[in-house]
Amino acid sequence: MAAGRSPQQRSARRRAAVRLLAAGLGLLGGMTLLGLVWPPSDRAVRDQDTTTAAALGDLPNRPITVLLIGSDADRRGAPTNQAAPPGPANSDALMLVQVDPQGPLQVLSLPVETAVRLPGDKQPVALGSLYRRGGPALVAGAVAELVQLPQGQPDRYLVLPRSALRELVDGLGRVELAPDRSMRYVDKAQPYRIQLEGGLQVIDGRQMEQLLRFKDEQEGEPRRRDRQQMAVDSLLRQMGQTQQLQQLPDLLARLQNQVDSNLTQSEALSLLAATLQQSSPVRFSTLPLKPPLKPATKGAAPLRQLDSSAAQRWPN
Repeated sequence: MAAGRSPQQRSARRRAAVRLLAAGLGLLGGMTLLGLVWPPSDRAVRDQDTTTAAALGDLPNRPITVLLIGSDADRRGAPTNQAAPPGPANSDALMLVQVDPQGPLQVLSLPVETAVRLPGDKQPVALGSLYRRGGPALVAGAVAELVQLPQGQPDRYLVLPRSALRELVDGLGRVELAPDRSMRYVDKAQPYRIQLEGGLQVIDGRQMEQLLRFKDEQEGEPRRRDRQQMAVDSLLRQMGQTQQLQQLPDLLARLQNQVDSNLTQSEALSLLAATLQQSSPVRFSTLPLKPPLKPATKGAAPLRQLDSSAAQRWPN
C-alpha cells in the first residue's frame, strides 16, 4: 500500500483502476451482448446489388461507439513502428466515433498528447503511448475514463496501420481533398520523404499517408488533427458515391486481415449504411486540453491535461 495517501485517495485510485479495467475488458469481451444490437439477418454480407447505402446492411437498433486507433506501424503485427523515433507501435491518431442510425455521425478527436495517469504510475504519460503498453483494451479504458462513457463503451475498436490506410484509399479509387499547404519533409534514417502540394486535388493512398504524417513545426499536433478530420470527411464522401458503394463489401473483405478489430464485416457494413444514409454533415469535435504542462522533449508533443472546465457533453 502506497505511503502518504489518505484512505479516500487510495479508494479513488482503486475505483479508477476498476473502471479502467472494466472498460477495457468490456471492449474485448462484449461480443455476445452486442450481438443483440444487430438483427440476425445481418450475420452474412448481403448478396444483393449494393447501389444504395441502405443495401449495405441492416441498421443497428441503437447508437454504436467505435474507438479508432491509427497505428504508426506500417502493417498489422509489425514488431516496430518504422517511424521516428523508432520503437514499438504507438497510436499516432485517436478518434472516438459514434454511429447513430437516427442522427449524424459524431467524431471526437482524442489528442495523443493528453496526459493520463494510470493506477500505480507516479507520473502522467501520453494517451498515445498506451497502445504499446496494453493494446486497444488499455486505450479504451483510459478513453472511457476521460470522456466518462457509459459502462461497456466503447462498443468496438479498429486499429488501422498505415498499409491498410493506403489500401483503403487506393481501393476507393483515390480521394479528392484540399491540403492547406505544401508539405516537405525528409527523414534519411527510415528513409521516408513527404512531398505534397497544397490545394484541391485527387490523392492516392501514398499521398494520404503523407498528409496525415506531416507535422508543422509550429502548429504540430493540432493541425494534424484538423487534417485527420478532413481525411475522414473526404473518405466518407467518396464511399457514398454509387460506384464505391458497389465495391465496399469486397474492399472491406480485403482489409479484414490488414486491420486489428472486433468488428465483423457485416457489422462494419451496417455502420457504414447508417453513416452514409445521413444527409447531415459529420459533427467533429476535439477533447479540450489545458496548455502544456512543460516544454516537450525533442520529437514529442508536450503533455497536456484535460480541461474539464471547457469540456462539453459528448456526443453533441
